[in-house]
Amino acid sequence: MLKRALFFTTPYSLSLKNNQMIIKTREMPDIQKSIPIEDIGFVILEHQQTNITLPLLNALSDNNVSVIFCGSNCMPNAMLMNLDSNKTQGESYHSQIDASEPIKKSLWKQTVEAKIRNQAALLNKLGKEGEKLKPYYTNVKSGDNENREGAAARIYWNELFGNDFVRSREGVAPNNLLNYGYTLLRAATARALMGSGLLPAIGIFHRNRYNSFPLADDIMEPYRPYVDEIIFNLYANGEHELTKEVKAEIVRLLFTDTHFGKITRPLEVALTSTSASLVKCFNGTIKKIVYPQLK
Repeated sequence: MLKRALFFTTPYSLSLKNNQMIIKTREMPDIQKSIPIEDIGFVILEHQQTNITLPLLNALSDNNVSVIFCGSNCMPNAMLMNLDSNKTQGESYHSQIDASEPIKKSLWKQTVEAKIRNQAALLNKLGKEGEKLKPYYTNVKSGDNENREGAAARIYWNELFGNDFVRSREGVAPNNLLNYGYTLLRAATARALMGSGLLPAIGIFHRNRYNSFPLADDIMEPYRPYVDEIIFNLYANGEHELTKEVKAEIVRLLFTDTHFGKITRPLEVALTSTSASLVKCFNGTIKKIVYPQLK
């Protein structure tokens, strides 16, 4: 089932009643809207005067809803994630923790190949030279020990935004737009992993001791070009700032069509397919993780 994404940019009061999210405004407290908790997948709280009750937060957590809290700069700052979102997560945790280094290296190789393939597909889709990336996704070694990902990235960003563009979290536009999109993607990926009974804190490649979601950072890599496509179109249309309208357009990322062969799924659902396949890779049922192909 496709879940809803709710984006609050004004000071609403949010509470729980009969397993429904109750939405009210301070100006008109007698007028309210209700949304079933089971229909919600993501809640983004941006306005600093938004009120939300603890029972509602617990209900959202119990239903594996990803709640994203924004800071005073209106950028995503924290996430609420459920600690018990899968009935077999204990078994999945053990399989994930016990995964051998060769398995992790194979999974990272597949992830890098899928990422570069999707980057090449996006460039071709936009009328640019995606074929430049073919030597990189066809020659990835186990664990990507030659860093084909990094080499491909330099070509990719120059093709996408020009030779003067440098991808950096602190860089000039459209870096700010990319940062916002990637943060949403990371939250969606973490939600999918938790729903499949995996620990986002244990990665297959990313291992920064200060990173709480390295597995999400791993698995989201082939999905990044879906963010890039949205940002490219926004930037090409003159959008350089994170306005309310721009943020709303970026949130639509969660409902972008993704393709698995002849099967089309919204990105939010695609992430659950990928994370479910990762569980099977860890427990030895299959050897190939399932990623979409950008078209």
